[in-house]
Amino acid sequence: MAINKQNHKTPMPEQEPEKRVSNFNEVAEGYTAEMAMNEATRCLDCKHRPCVSGCPVNVQIPDFIRLIAQGDFEGAYTTIKQTNSLPAICGRVCPQETQCESKCVRGIKGEPVAIGRLERFAADYCMNNVEEKITPPQPNGHRVAVIGSGPAGLACAGDLAKLGYDVTIFEAFHMAGGVLIYGIPEFRLPKAIVQKEIEMLQKLGVKIETNMVMGKILSIDELFEQGFEAVFVGSGAGLPSFLGIPGEGLVGIMSANEFLTRINLMKAYREDYDTPIRHAKRVAVFGGGNVAMDAARSAKRLGAESVYIVYRRGESEMPARLEEIHHAKEEGIEFKFLTAPVRFIGDEDGRVKAVECIRMELGEPDESGRRRPVEVAGSNHLIDVDMVIVAIGNSPNPLIRMSTPGLEVNRKGCLVVDEDMMTSREGVFAGGDAVTGAATVILAMGAGKKAAAGIDRYIRSKSEGNAK
Repeated sequence: MAINKQNHKTPMPEQEPEKRVSNFNEVAEGYTAEMAMNEATRCLDCKHRPCVSGCPVNVQIPDFIRLIAQGDFEGAYTTIKQTNSLPAICGRVCPQETQCESKCVRGIKGEPVAIGRLERFAADYCMNNVEEKITPPQPNGHRVAVIGSGPAGLACAGDLAKLGYDVTIFEAFHMAGGVLIYGIPEFRLPKAIVQKEIEMLQKLGVKIETNMVMGKILSIDELFEQGFEAVFVGSGAGLPSFLGIPGEGLVGIMSANEFLTRINLMKAYREDYDTPIRHAKRVAVFGGGNVAMDAARSAKRLGAESVYIVYRRGESEMPARLEEIHHAKEEGIEFKFLTAPVRFIGDEDGRVKAVECIRMELGEPDESGRRRPVEVAGSNHLIDVDMVIVAIGNSPNPLIRMSTPGLEVNRKGCLVVDEDMMTSREGVFAGGDAVTGAATVILAMGAGKKAAAGIDRYIRSKSEGNAK
């Protein structure tokens, strides 16, 4: 098959900015079959497959792209599913530009192959056109508990179920999906797609119990008493960080976690739901990651006239995906770079009405390798706001470690694991944001898969030892 020599990715259709800021429908509309086949023929099918080395779950990328180029979309999907249990999700939210696509040879003299878009196409095509037949494997007689139904928990549960384990997921919220449900807006990741991916796991035999706040309703020790032979902790990083400056307790200041959970999980953007949420006119979002972009773009869709993203470093230092920054700019979000808050100012009713900020300049690199922001004396100024959203990071909720004796954590409150993802407690494994702090969906999935392999080795070794 002839190589398509175009240097740029095949464009993906999108909602126009002026239209999409008034709805929560998905922004990117996906490839048609013709677009996908055209993009797939850009792949050089490299012998050394550098793109695969950039994928945390080891998807055989050239193989599935070749099948798309040949028109075998179902075969492409089946190839992806061999190592990635959530392709429709990963095709939408993974930072391919810093992972698989960053290794693509086509990116040397042009744009890399649109691996993420092709993964999404294959998954969407099969979800809409193919009835996937799933046959649960023969049970192996062993039980494993998974705490948390985010990407790490789902990946771990899926791999264990395929090996015949009796897996039960315990989820704190009333819906499964973790950050995929409560954290990422509908316009980036439709919840119906998450539900379909979860249903696939349930067909494998995975059981899900919701409204289970582990550490309160049940402890890890009680799970072992109930007959589970191993426990995987994939509870994420749901504890928000705040700025710690004067006035942060004023009405109208909230974490991005709360704001996005009300919108995404509790459907505050829909008129047929009565979830309370503040419809502000002037919103400041503090932070520079994807969560900050999601919060700002959601506030705009709720009717805010002015939305500012305030970030203490420059644009090139922002950790958010370039695609999300681009979309935010298109939608009229205003960026205030090299700016940091000093204090919040309230009105006579205790509601935030302004934030005092100071200009910054970049100094020497800090421990993260990024240049440290330094205050510019005398540059204080006010930004009028009636709502503030803080999106400067999250850490693991301490509930599980506080209720589980013997769990070792680092100074950031993250669980410490060995090469098999086992914690300091025998039989207790962990992965995803509970171990690394807030990171990406695909890295959490990779950790979940690695933990599943570790759990399998652990249980088999114990069984073999008992048999002797």
